[in-house]
Amino acid sequence: MPGWCPVTVRIDMTTDSGMPATEFTARAPVIAIDGPTASGKGTIAHRVASALGWAILDSGALYRLTALAALNRGLLAEDEASVAEVARGLDVCFEGDRILLEGTDASEAIRQEQVGNFASRVAAYPAVRQALLERQRAFRVAPGLVADGRDMGTVVFPDAALKVFLVADVEARAQRRCKQLIEKGISANLDDLLRDMRERDARDMQRSVAPLVPAADAHVLDSSALTIEQTVQAVLGFWQQV
Repeated sequence: MPGWCPVTVRIDMTTDSGMPATEFTARAPVIAIDGPTASGKGTIAHRVASALGWAILDSGALYRLTALAALNRGLLAEDEASVAEVARGLDVCFEGDRILLEGTDASEAIRQEQVGNFASRVAAYPAVRQALLERQRAFRVAPGLVADGRDMGTVVFPDAALKVFLVADVEARAQRRCKQLIEKGISANLDDLLRDMRERDARDMQRSVAPLVPAADAHVLDSSALTIEQTVQAVLGFWQQV
């Protein structure tokens, strides 16, 4: 796909068994981890993927990259058609922990609150979601994929072998995000973060397309009082029971 370089995964035309990749990768198991912003799903997904030796998909990064590219072009969040066009032609490359947007490292830039809020708004657009759908599914390769986002288990990978919906109290999430920003040397106001987080939760849950809801067969896991390691072990425990 032009302008698309998912270096974190390798997609070959055939596998060692000689089976066409499209048939082989369709069988690759998926663990879908969904949840609201700052619920810790990204950290948990990366650690679970590392423990299993699987590929990782940070779907939120794709929406943030779309938002950053749109902002760089001076687009407004209300301009659905133009933002969707940006999503379709997104020039992005994943290289380990680095994310390149149009050849420039955007790993830190996409984590800015302004970018996150823009991404939350445009993620409600059907045209934007459709533009990124197949790009997300391309990460599904053997031996397996851990995918985190808001609709991984309901829309992107409805046949995921394991679906986890990670939740946490909104105050706890705001405190986590505030701590993360301060540790990075970024000024943060807890009250502002809490307000933004509640607004973002409302947008994600109330949008007409792919709303933030747990899949009917998902394990709902509250991490408010759990450490990162305890949460990872809980997810791995669910996987052992599949």
